[in-house]
Amino acid sequence: MQILLMGGTRFIGVPLIPRLLEQGHSLTVFTRGRQPVPAGVEHVKGDRSQADDLDQLRGRRFDVVIDSSGRRQEETEAVIDRTGPPAHRLVYVSSAGVYADTGIHPLDETSPLDPASRHAGKAETEVWLRREAIPFTSFRPTYIVGPGNYNPIEGWFFDRISHGRPVPVPGTGETITQLGHVEDLAEAMARCLEVDASTNRIYNCSGRRGITFNALIDAAAAACGRDPSSVERRHFDPGDLDLKARKAFPLRMSHFFTDVQRLCSELAWSPRYDVAASLRDSHQRDYSLRQGAAPDFSGDDALFAFS
Repeated sequence: MQILLMGGTRFIGVPLIPRLLEQGHSLTVFTRGRQPVPAGVEHVKGDRSQADDLDQLRGRRFDVVIDSSGRRQEETEAVIDRTGPPAHRLVYVSSAGVYADTGIHPLDETSPLDPASRHAGKAETEVWLRREAIPFTSFRPTYIVGPGNYNPIEGWFFDRISHGRPVPVPGTGETITQLGHVEDLAEAMARCLEVDASTNRIYNCSGRRGITFNALIDAAAAACGRDPSSVERRHFDPGDLDLKARKAFPLRMSHFFTDVQRLCSELAWSPRYDVAASLRDSHQRDYSLRQGAAPDFSGDDALFAFS
């Protein structure tokens, strides 16, 4: 099939593109050109926020459009305005961040949504796709980790552990969160193209199990080659934080984990990585190889003020 991938050379696309090529698809990637595009892939260079750049796609037709970088309905709509609806499927990377905080866990695909979420535009895109009768499959991951991750998730913990810094911990550290490896997400995205039952379906996509903040720090320490008992944890009261201080911690400070059974059963999918393996892989193949600037720990002071 002819596939257009919007974004995808920095993180999700790194494991996704080889899978699509192995399946025999013809691939066009639309990116700003900051990262190299693999051999055998057509590159359309442009910024999706610029109408003139998107116009390079006008009149082109694709069997599949994979939108891994759209955050708002109008961004995906602008692509489809140029290419027309895909003949087979639009694959969308949404987020479990669309769900509202609730006392009922794990969250499944029917759980209430939060219209005030910073990810609300992704939920609106899913509604738009259904309303426009565009065949789609949408994935709602929790926190994606793995090599190439440019979001401060596992790297946030690695920074503090590697530099001998105290790790800020909300409350008692027994809040449950959930991580998923980028290669497991890529596998699910590629597989859905071959499963007709996944048309017009939304899937949570993450690891099978949740993990407490305390256990997450243990796993991150082990990935860094450190004794978890040697890591200082400094607890703070998340209920006292103002909005700016809250942003200094990279994860939701309430329980946040999803049920992935729909994905497992309908796509015959199962994650290959648990949390420990995900963090080891990210540290070995990415974090330990970085030659970046010294981390900024200034936000920790705001959290420690409530310890």
